[in-house]
Amino acid sequence: MEGGKQVAEWSAYALSDVFHSDCPARTVLDHVTSRWGVWVLMALREKDLRFYELRERIEGVSEKMLSQTLRTLVRDGLLWRAVEPSTPPRVTYGLTPLGRGTSDPLASMFGWIREHAVDILATQDEFDRNSRA
Repeated sequence: MEGGKQVAEWSAYALSDVFHSDCPARTVLDHVTSRWGVWVLMALREKDLRFYELRERIEGVSEKMLSQTLRTLVRDGLLWRAVEPSTPPRVTYGLTPLGRGTSDPLASMFGWIREHAVDILATQDEFDRNSRA
């Protein structure tokens, strides 16, 4: 698809319903909020990291899922990828300006959750008690 045509089609969705499955913004949101996408964006907020550093920082992610997530976020323009020719190759990832714009609101959300964690846990406990009754 030509760049101009793609931009025109994307713009057509600006006032559209983002709940439609064919909305491009929905696809990117799915990538950002995927199980590992959020964690990758948050991990790269502090500094650029190599692949193995990301894998160690994000507990529970497999190499396969991390690779897929990184590839998707690079394709979306949220991350950059640099390969240093060495044996083995050194691959480093970082946030692009678009990625920084996405990770900032995520960091705010994480801060809010951290600030309200005690209330959330108490509400969950109360719900669980009432569900058993």
